[in-house]
Amino acid sequence: MSSCPEEWKYDRDLGALREAEIVSKGLVCDQISRAQSGHLGTALGCSAIGAALFGRLLRFNPREPRWINRDRFVLSCGHASAFLYAWLHLAGYNLALEDLKKFRQARSKTPGHPEFGVTEGVECTTGPLGQGVANAVGFAIGGKKSEALFNTNAHKIFDYRVACLCGDGCLQEGIAAEACSLAGHLGLDNLTLIYDRNSVTIDGRLARSQSEDVEKRFAAYGFEIETIDGTNLKQIIAAYGKLVPSKNGRPKMLIADTIIGDGIDEVAGTNRAHGEAGIKFIRSAKAKLGLPNIDFFVPHGVKEFFENQLRKKVSEYNFWCHTFDAWSEKNPELHKILLKEHDPAVELGNFKCENPERKISTRAANGEIMQFLAGRDPLMVTGSADLFSSTKNYLEGCTDFSANDRNGRNIEFGVREHAMGAIGNGLCYDDIFRPSCATFLVFSDYMRAAIRLAAMANLHTLYLFTHDSIAVGQDGPTHQPVETLASLRCMPNLYVIRPADYEELAGAWLAYYANKNSPFAFILSRQDLPILHKNGTERRGVLRGAYVVRWEKSKLRCIAIATGSEVALALEGAKIFDDVRVVSMPCMELFDEQEDDFKELILPGACKNRVAIEAGVAMPWYKYVGIGGKCMCVHGFGFSGSADDLCVAKGLTVNNLVEQLSSFA
Repeated sequence: MSSCPEEWKYDRDLGALREAEIVSKGLVCDQISRAQSGHLGTALGCSAIGAALFGRLLRFNPREPRWINRDRFVLSCGHASAFLYAWLHLAGYNLALEDLKKFRQARSKTPGHPEFGVTEGVECTTGPLGQGVANAVGFAIGGKKSEALFNTNAHKIFDYRVACLCGDGCLQEGIAAEACSLAGHLGLDNLTLIYDRNSVTIDGRLARSQSEDVEKRFAAYGFEIETIDGTNLKQIIAAYGKLVPSKNGRPKMLIADTIIGDGIDEVAGTNRAHGEAGIKFIRSAKAKLGLPNIDFFVPHGVKEFFENQLRKKVSEYNFWCHTFDAWSEKNPELHKILLKEHDPAVELGNFKCENPERKISTRAANGEIMQFLAGRDPLMVTGSADLFSSTKNYLEGCTDFSANDRNGRNIEFGVREHAMGAIGNGLCYDDIFRPSCATFLVFSDYMRAAIRLAAMANLHTLYLFTHDSIAVGQDGPTHQPVETLASLRCMPNLYVIRPADYEELAGAWLAYYANKNSPFAFILSRQDLPILHKNGTERRGVLRGAYVVRWEKSKLRCIAIATGSEVALALEGAKIFDDVRVVSMPCMELFDEQEDDFKELILPGACKNRVAIEAGVAMPWYKYVGIGGKCMCVHGFGFSGSADDLCVAKGLTVNNLVEQLSSFA
């Protein structure tokens, strides 16, 4: 290694951090060079930020990577993953040099963008720019709620902070604006954005597409802001130390001016640094940095520094454990809540629908069930994108989460669907709270990237989508989600449940509580529906995805399969036939997981005469009705009119179903 600059010699820690900064650049270069793929620019430009965070500022314990009171570090600019992997390795996480050598290779611990559950120390799966910013807001909300729910005057077991490294591209994405506006409004002073302002995007200088004053924008959101030289360790440490501890009700932003590709002179400061163009200059760049011509080189001094740091962090963790043990002894009920020792699903066995003879929309029924569960599940948190009055998921008797009330369990997200989905994910990553968020089904398209990442990361986020069909009527085709349901069902690891009535909805909640490794989407009606079932068997039926709601009385000739509001239609149309079976299939994903014998029992292969009935496009149904089957579904967009007019126009009528059933020999 080259000697440290004169300015560092008086402070051994700063000198060691400067040396680690240079070593991290070498590790970044070697990862990307070995893979011949990756993004050098930000990973090199933020090396001093990484040294400050992982070498001094963040509280964590690599021996207990999921410690509940660790500081959370979110890399929103996930293309800079080589940066994160280098620092996780140096800091002592379970990420060996051999793992770094497998960067971007199949089934490695070092994928192209960080993935939650693949690499210890990676807090969340970021990919699309801006998602991490919103995730960080979710982490910060979770931190504030954890403090309010679990801390006592005698013992404070939660006081973690959230740091999010983001770039120009992250802040250009609309989701970041949505999330940060809300963060300022909620006074999340445990959140710090570190803005890597290198003023370069893939296509060239940032000035080609942006001329706004970011500092003034975030000041207007309510952030406390400090602008620093992002290549100067002293400034980074001083600014972070000044801003972050402050409990002034304002989220923080460090605007760090950096040089993209810093260290590779041939591409530094240009958009060529963003990708692999600098690979051919890596050997000479490492020499200029004072690094030997050895791949994945970590000198003894840097190893020793981080080993010492690790001992300090383990000691800090052990001290916290004493506090936690004392808290647990004094607060056994809170301890049980934190460990989720009580399963709220058990309470659903005691839940009975009041007045089962009435008609009620499944959105309203869901509100009643949530109200029941909220009294038994203190970790339930819910929000809506300015639609609580329509989505019906507001928890009465519970306050709103706000800057003045951290115990609030209703989150007013405002008209911010995209951020709502990603913030919900941020709340889910720590597996402390059970968040749900709600909007109209057609607006789920605004949330799609967040839903996809939840499915990819095996999160337990719950999405409540109401106004599920053309029956929204007069709002017109812009609000009639004819294709949306099918598109959600295309997504791997997302359970989409469209219940037919109150009882099936209770079954949907049982399914949600039973499967903790996947997100769920409940698809709920605006219009009132009859309560079809009153014996409780349908709750168990939902857990298997499909069940028979009407058995044939003679030799089976035809099967009608339906979901949601169309189950009542199917039952009505089948009444005149003794040889027709009616199957409710609230969740295709759960049904597909069942054993073959069960699927054969519900949909016997010998019966090819099948009709699927659903107020959406037919695409998902062909695998159940087969070539000889029929789909009574919606073809094309709707129009503005009454629900009855739309159903007639689209063929969703009892008469049409009778005709379809009669057409089979």
